[in-house]
Amino acid sequence: MTNTSPLYLLPSVTLPLTKSYEYYSPVPTLIAENIPNKINEPCVLGVDEAGRGPCLGPLVYAVSYCPLSRHQEFKKLGFMDSKKLTEDKRTVLAKLIEANADWIGWAVYVIAPRDISSGMFRRPAYNLNEMSHDATIKLIRQVLDRKVNVEEMYIDPVGPSQSYKNKLSSHFPGIAITIEPKADSIYPIVSAASICAKVTRDQIVQNWQWTETALEGKVPKDFGSGYPSDPNTVKWMDKNEDEFFGFPSIMRFSWKTISNRMIQTRTIEWSEDEDDEQEPTTKRAKQLQEEKEAQRERKKKRASKYNHHQKGNINQHFSLDTTTNFE
Repeated sequence: MTNTSPLYLLPSVTLPLTKSYEYYSPVPTLIAENIPNKINEPCVLGVDEAGRGPCLGPLVYAVSYCPLSRHQEFKKLGFMDSKKLTEDKRTVLAKLIEANADWIGWAVYVIAPRDISSGMFRRPAYNLNEMSHDATIKLIRQVLDRKVNVEEMYIDPVGPSQSYKNKLSSHFPGIAITIEPKADSIYPIVSAASICAKVTRDQIVQNWQWTETALEGKVPKDFGSGYPSDPNTVKWMDKNEDEFFGFPSIMRFSWKTISNRMIQTRTIEWSEDEDDEQEPTTKRAKQLQEEKEAQRERKKKRASKYNHHQKGNINQHFSLDTTTNFE
């Protein structure tokens, strides 16, 4: 991943990324023309994601849809699994999707890193599979609410395929649903969704704007791929981890790789001024002092484990609400 600002940004890119959001392209004119009479052409829809594994940046889910009669035209345009394409080729294909807006529609759900951490820190935890399922359901529902006549859907599995299919079928009865590993390299419509997800995520990370304004111009953005095993990502973390505050908000603090690292690297010194108190002279005073010291020790233990990004300072109520419409 390079750090140069691209000349082209998808309309799905919103910066700075402070919270999760959705983007929906206009319904293609070849589909929208039929809406007044509700005689919509049968359509096919694909779902894919980008950014499940990295320890920084957003997780992006995307759907792409088009008339069923034109599904195979994606192959002629060169669509395939976005992970197997160069960044330049992905950008070219993203431009092709935009250029063919009369018959290709798409949408993304961008899940901010702070919301990923917030969900996973909740009790009970709102894990990544649940977030992924809810994002997928939300995107599909919004497309259907726009009167798009989806008859077939192709989706990469998240968790056990059959239970995931049963879940989606309960939300979308009457639609033929195929859940298959490597769907992005098999079904052109999933490949198109893969392009939308991957390019959106890459452009957000490459053009990241610090919400911690003091970091702008001081902390480089050569994050590497964002995977914890990537030497370039490790190098960035080594150079830019603050000894007290840890990492800026691009990081997913719920990742074990990050939380374990921060536990090991945190050094917090405590002032002993509070201990310079007069010796208690009564039994009650001694009891109060013991309670105060016990409370102080509990605070020290918590502080040694978390920095200013601890659970209590993160939005605890984030969820991908699949019932509320956001226009």
